[in-house]
Amino acid sequence: MPKTASACAIVAAAFLSCIGMASPTVGDARRTAGLVEDGQRQRLLASFGERAGAMPVAYTPVAAGGSARPIAGWIRFCRTYLDECRIDPAERDTIRLTPALWRAINEVNSAVNAAIRPLTDVEHWGELDRWDLAEDGTGDCEDYQLLKRRKLAMMGIPRRAMVMTVVLDEKNDGHAVLMLRTDRGDLILDNKRDEILSWHRTGYVYVKRESQTDASWVSLNHVSGVGSTASR
Repeated sequence: MPKTASACAIVAAAFLSCIGMASPTVGDARRTAGLVEDGQRQRLLASFGERAGAMPVAYTPVAAGGSARPIAGWIRFCRTYLDECRIDPAERDTIRLTPALWRAINEVNSAVNAAIRPLTDVEHWGELDRWDLAEDGTGDCEDYQLLKRRKLAMMGIPRRAMVMTVVLDEKNDGHAVLMLRTDRGDLILDNKRDEILSWHRTGYVYVKRESQTDASWVSLNHVSGVGSTASR
């Protein structure tokens, strides 16, 4: 093995040990170095960064397409909570992440996930899909994300950079997440996990999200037909 590859293997082995993974063997370290040399550096660094609580690795944002029909629950929500849905074109549409801001966002995400008791809208309200701010401490996916967005906006993060997004989850069900648009790409706040991931690492199919210019929604991945987010 060349000296450079050997050094890389040693560093990778030490790093794996520091972040709490199983004690690596020399063979493990060599394989890790090989991954780096094989062009998978970005994916490996992203995994290391998330395990270590570091800033997320930059990645290309989600590509948006044409217009999309808003979720019916969103339309009703905006009639009730007008200020939550207003678009201010003077606000930034992306934010610059700093270590302090990244820590604060993670704290809000985890705190809201822990504070709300999961309950479907059918169980809660007798309705298929109702969007609100979980004011009674219970709710499903969109309620978690709407409350996170309110709390983050109160911290000074521009609402325009935080867009409600509809995806298909691991069960192929409609699911709502909060997409935070940053200088490091689109990051996903989710009630299914406390870890905030770059959009491409969630395993979701991205359907549509709020527009950042007006009250409409925009299509993602040319997927259609999702009219509700009824999962917890």
